Amino acid sequence: MQGSVILDQNHGNPEDKKVDIVVDRVHNVDEYYPSSGRVILHVDMNAFYCSVHEAENPELYKGKPTAVAGSVELRKGIIVTCSYPARGRGIKTGMQVQKALKICPDLTVIQPNFHLYRRYSNAFMQIAYSYTPLLEAVSIDECYLDITGSRQFGTPPEIAAAIQRRIMEELGLPCSIGIAPNKLLAKMASDLKKPNGISVLRLRDVPGVLWSKPCDEMFGIGGKTAEKLKRLGIYSIGQLAAADEKLLTEHFGVMGSWLKRAGNGIDHGVVNPEREQSKSIGHTTTLPRDVLGLAEAKPILLNLSDQVARRLRRQDLVASGLHLTIRTPDMKTITRSRQFDVPTESAEDIYKAACDLYVRHWKGDKPIRLLGVTLQGLSAKEDSAIQLDLFDYERQPKKESLNKTMDMLRNKFGENAVLTAGMLSDSHSARLRNYKERGTSLQKDNLQRLKPEEE
Repeated sequence: MQGSVILDQNHGNPEDKKVDIVVDRVHNVDEYYPSSGRVILHVDMNAFYCSVHEAENPELYKGKPTAVAGSVELRKGIIVTCSYPARGRGIKTGMQVQKALKICPDLTVIQPNFHLYRRYSNAFMQIAYSYTPLLEAVSIDECYLDITGSRQFGTPPEIAAAIQRRIMEELGLPCSIGIAPNKLLAKMASDLKKPNGISVLRLRDVPGVLWSKPCDEMFGIGGKTAEKLKRLGIYSIGQLAAADEKLLTEHFGVMGSWLKRAGNGIDHGVVNPEREQSKSIGHTTTLPRDVLGLAEAKPILLNLSDQVARRLRRQDLVASGLHLTIRTPDMKTITRSRQFDVPTESAEDIYKAACDLYVRHWKGDKPIRLLGVTLQGLSAKEDSAIQLDLFDYERQPKKESLNKTMDMLRNKFGENAVLTAGMLSDSHSARLRNYKERGTSLQKDNLQRLKPEEE
């Protein structure tokens, strides 16, 4: 990417939808693209959940301090994300709602609507996809684009500006975009100007832009790794770049070589438009009140099992193992696992296994704050050799037919269209089936490979 590129925005007013882009153009667009190597964009939606609500109801939320959190009246909720006006008032992600309201009494707390977020997620990714088929969705609110072959749409800054402008004009959402020769630097670049910024970060820019920053500001380096680096006398990204690779591998194993490369802005990862198969499918829920005993836990486990089974079947997968998570009011967590006799997609099998783990590993008189069911050892259903006994051979086709019919009815008429008696016990069980409330930013079931809308 040659040529002088100046990217700026009106920082005085974060609500300003305009981004001023001045490009000192060369005569040929091709000169903005490398003769070898790639041009990668990272599109990162700004305060995504809050921005979606503002786009849907600007008269209620535009320019106001807002936050998305769970049900405040049922349990001490945690701020999932907050708007930029809220951040300016001292509100942070992960803060307890009660504390946030003390800091900012006029904070508007919004309950999450994951169905709405998924709809907007697919919409902004369709816009991005129109510039290149090489799109890798990494979460509900961010994606990588390889635009090396997209020069017919203009220079990389022009393409980034066009994507940003369309997302704002068509959806009313702000985003920041990083432009770089690899995914790591594109990700780092998108964080440089928020909200609504566009930044270029080339390899030659790394020393001046990144090396003075602390290690934990490098994407992929968490708090524990940063603390371990400090004990080795490595505090900044520049010191990491200059560190002895042998020293790093001695303390971090194969990750040591990655740390050395990352410090120098080197990343060989490619944009992969094919979604990797899920390694696990799980659903956890913080309960509105503490649960005591198997009788109270059963309806929760049944609905959790039903929802993870639905997600499993939606991806045409089967699971060979189950992982049960239990958390107490004092925030102690225990996890227990078991294998199925044969891989399964059945909510009935999952529920029985979850109850079995609960009974064997939990005393009934101890209160529970959170329950979770996670399926592991996933494989494609068509590739799984499932051994059945004579009785199961008779039952299996009927079970699969019943599951298919129930899924079809619930897809068309909603999660409550077909229920077993055990699912009807309380309002919290109903919340687990609520398509607006279920799901988290970590669930990526909706992020299939995108195709043009007309196909």
